[in-house]
Amino acid sequence: MNLDTLSRDSWLRLTSETPLQSMLQPHSEPAALIANLSWWMIGTFTVVFLVVMLLAGVALWRGMRARTSLSERASRNLVLLGGVVVPSFILLALVIASILVGQASSGEQGDAELTAEVIGHRWWWEIRYRDRDDNLLAVAANELHLPAGETVRLVLKASDVIHSFWAPNLDGKTDMIPGMTNERWLRIDRPGVYRGQCAEFCGDQHALMAVRIEVQAQPAFRDWLQRQGEPAVAAALAMDDARQIFRERGCADCHTIRGTRAGGQSGPDLTHLASRQTLAAATLPNNRGHLGGWITDPQSNKPGVLMPATRLQPAELRALLDYLQALE
Repeated sequence: MNLDTLSRDSWLRLTSETPLQSMLQPHSEPAALIANLSWWMIGTFTVVFLVVMLLAGVALWRGMRARTSLSERASRNLVLLGGVVVPSFILLALVIASILVGQASSGEQGDAELTAEVIGHRWWWEIRYRDRDDNLLAVAANELHLPAGETVRLVLKASDVIHSFWAPNLDGKTDMIPGMTNERWLRIDRPGVYRGQCAEFCGDQHALMAVRIEVQAQPAFRDWLQRQGEPAVAAALAMDDARQIFRERGCADCHTIRGTRAGGQSGPDLTHLASRQTLAAATLPNNRGHLGGWITDPQSNKPGVLMPATRLQPAELRALLDYLQALE
């Protein structure tokens, strides 16, 4: 099996658990408002197109058969009515509808028990969970977990360049601009798995800056959140040789593993890496083979990514993989 086939098959496995990434398949109230507006726009434009084609056909037919033409006044009135008045009315109606939908889908919905702070980096997502009093509960990366049936406040930021957070099945697109904070309130009533995407060009790997969004039943989410807030598990902490390799090969300069001396901030937090389903911002499935390939040659999967290749002896790589896969 060649690399292209492997990448395609991996992508298919990743996306098979999610509905089609489309705003026309809504799974939340804001997304349903946007989908309804989109269908109205599509219907309106279709009718306008058909009417224009009909009028063009009538004009051609009359031009070939009629010996008399419309008067100058009638022609002018027809152009003003069909080319100015009707399009202006249609566009005004759609603009007003768009504004109303935007207000309805993004307005503040009161206090939320949980805040998910989503920070865009090149080219990955940092996710910090906070309670009502802004206390930090947990840190994750590239996978956003949400409780079903509960309103969550999303705080959207960017650390380097302009990004944009868009999960079309769940909500509208929201820009993330360095130095600014945008907020959304989101409630999804049914558990499920969805795919989000950076929707603002942000550099070489913009197309592969995705986010896996998992909506869980509230008890399952609370259990997950508690585990994510804990330091690395004891089994991983006991692997002294592997932890030393992690530090000496420079991994700790960019990544944090809570409970150890690894405290880098420029890359994703790896404290519970093994609990994630994906790697590299939902680019690869999280298994031993892809993890080893990502460590040793990230450029082959995401050319231009800021993570450098890590040169390891086979025994070192095996020890490092054992360590990372123990971080559940």
